[in-house]
Amino acid sequence: MTKTLTSTPLAPLLDRLFTQASAATSPALAGISREERERLMHSKTEYLDFYSRLKDLWLPVSRETGVLLYMLARNAGARNIVEFGTSFGISTLHLAAALRDNGGGRLVSSEFEPSKVAQARRHLAEGGLADLVEIREGDALQTLAADLPESIDLLLLDGAKALYADVLALVESRLRPGALVIADNADYSPDYLAHVRSPASGYLSVPFANDVELSMRLG
Repeated sequence: MTKTLTSTPLAPLLDRLFTQASAATSPALAGISREERERLMHSKTEYLDFYSRLKDLWLPVSRETGVLLYMLARNAGARNIVEFGTSFGISTLHLAAALRDNGGGRLVSSEFEPSKVAQARRHLAEGGLADLVEIREGDALQTLAADLPESIDLLLLDGAKALYADVLALVESRLRPGALVIADNADYSPDYLAHVRSPASGYLSVPFANDVELSMRLG
């Protein structure tokens, strides 16, 4: 069995990136009060401005969530993955490693901050995974509105939290029965949680590892 995640060049690259992420600071974030930050995290109209001000902040998944993403994608035999929120590409690398070890596939990811797109592409090239990933630059409400795989095996939501329900709505009709949806920090998106946890929604959904909502699309 291949093990891209734990081998060179990806394993040392991820160690380096997680170290960089933990040391990164954002002067812009320091200038925003806690109350204002909470308001902006829930805003459906100011998200582009808010996250552009945080362009120096990495906002990665945790190491544990990264491994969870790899394990879920591997176990599902995922070949088609959609990701909302590339950032610097840490979650993207974990998902692309699973595609490689599943024998190939396509990962469509969306990120609106140009500097993060450029960095993520460099990291994917360094990790030897660039051939599996298409990063679409721009607002995900536009970039993920067309030209997606007919059948999607896994969706990761890790961008502007207020848009989780909107992004899910864009791709929902393409989620195959049994497809997995992983939402990081979903507590910032109560409308999303209400949807996937509703018995009428067509999902089974549970909170997982304190900061992740794990959902499965029913047939």
